Amino acid sequence: MSNPAGGHAVNPFVMVRPEWLALHREEIIDPDLPIIDAHHHLWDRPGWRYLLDELLEDFNSGHNIVASVYVQAWAMYRARGEAWMRPVGETEFVNGAAAMSASGSYSKTRAIAAIVGYADLRDAAHVDAVLEAHARTAGARFRGIRQITAWDDEPSLNNPEAEARPGMLRDPALRRGVAALAKAGLTFDAWIYHTQLHDLAELAQAAPETPMVLNHFGGPLGIGPYEGRGDEVFKNWSAGIRALAQCPNVSLKLGGLGLRVVGQNLSKLPKPPSSEHLANLWRPYVETSIEAFGARRCMFESNFPVDKASYSYAVGWNAFKRLAAGASAEERKYLFSETARRFYRLDEDLV
Repeated sequence: MSNPAGGHAVNPFVMVRPEWLALHREEIIDPDLPIIDAHHHLWDRPGWRYLLDELLEDFNSGHNIVASVYVQAWAMYRARGEAWMRPVGETEFVNGAAAMSASGSYSKTRAIAAIVGYADLRDAAHVDAVLEAHARTAGARFRGIRQITAWDDEPSLNNPEAEARPGMLRDPALRRGVAALAKAGLTFDAWIYHTQLHDLAELAQAAPETPMVLNHFGGPLGIGPYEGRGDEVFKNWSAGIRALAQCPNVSLKLGGLGLRVVGQNLSKLPKPPSSEHLANLWRPYVETSIEAFGARRCMFESNFPVDKASYSYAVGWNAFKRLAAGASAEERKYLFSETARRFYRLDEDLV
């Protein structure tokens, strides 16, 4: 696993076990419903390959995936050149996969219709050049930046590849960089933990012109010092989500609860969870989020291949459909495609 500096870091994720996933299959619920997968990755890491072929295999597992959004994952950075420009290699790599998909030769899905890359928004001396290089590389597909700021006092919770630090969301340099994204017509993807939700709200208020989207429900933690404190975590997470929802420039991605740090330990089950199991487990988070933000600011995401360690692609989207069963037709349209399409400014003819 390559890190931004070009070395190797300990894998912070649970590995995928195809033989375990194969132990549970389900019929697809509402197979014609158009879906834009608002968040996934590609990479080729030691013992873990997830490139266009693997992505399309999941997309073709029964749901009507019409398009997707790629989000930075420290994949395929350039091996040479200035360190601040090396992340453009990820956009070069991903844009090639997007062009393959756009040819129509592999699938009807417009995989990677939008690309969210990486630049250090604190680096005022170089960030404009990096953003321009991303835009030259991916053209209209390039939509924004994700700079991971998820951080906790407990070291085991922190991704060793990320440059997150205490108080990073309050850093004036980061705030200036996030505000500058609006001038470039770009968005900001935020990955934080639930303990940082109020800091993100302050950032959103400091950069009100920049469209932001919070990844993975805002990272409710459930391991390390948070293990066994589910009620307390949910209470604090709920308060933070409601406060953040008061910022009109912020949207929310519903997904990512298969992450190791959430502590639901789905990968440790004897058999993979069913969609009914997942829906029951996730319902409090989904209902609280939609109540706070409204369907027009919420979008479902797979977070694959990371969440693939906990459940299959088909089962995960079945769970989302179960959770949205009581929503109106218009609300379902926003949750499964329209919010993502509008936020990332995708073509109207996708759905």
